[in-house]
Amino acid sequence: MRILAIDPGYDRLGIAVLEGDPSRPTLLVSDCVQPKKGAHQDRLAAVSAAITDAITAHAPAALALETLFFSVNKKTAIGVAESRGAILAAAGMSGLPVIECSPQQIKLAVTGYGGSKKAAVAAMIPRLLSLPKKKRLDDELDAIAVGITALAVGLPHS
Repeated sequence: MRILAIDPGYDRLGIAVLEGDPSRPTLLVSDCVQPKKGAHQDRLAAVSAAITDAITAHAPAALALETLFFSVNKKTAIGVAESRGAILAAAGMSGLPVIECSPQQIKLAVTGYGGSKKAAVAAMIPRLLSLPKKKRLDDELDAIAVGITALAVGLPHS
């Protein structure tokens, strides 16, 4: 199964495309999209366009993203929530099923422990799949972790 995995964000959006199964995931592509600073609606439009472009380019069977994590910073949480809305709208317009993964599910799938630290998740990713050499922001690594988790969780049942 091919998954388009997203780490939702307003300033930075992690994107990864993985396929295979959870025991042998294959990373096809990953990136970090950074919408240009500007009007609120333009930034959200850029998020939606990036997702639509990725769906068109990679023809995934499903879109996976992390559930909203409520932080102390309300402004950040609202921006991420709005970004998730743009992502979900793009998935809906493309008819893609959505797999939502909680932070605990992601940590469990990648490290084997649901209470792992972010650094432990990032350290495990290169052990689970072959990563081409390049510098990656944490948003990109988070998207890869979401993809690994989605392969383990599978498509939602209707």
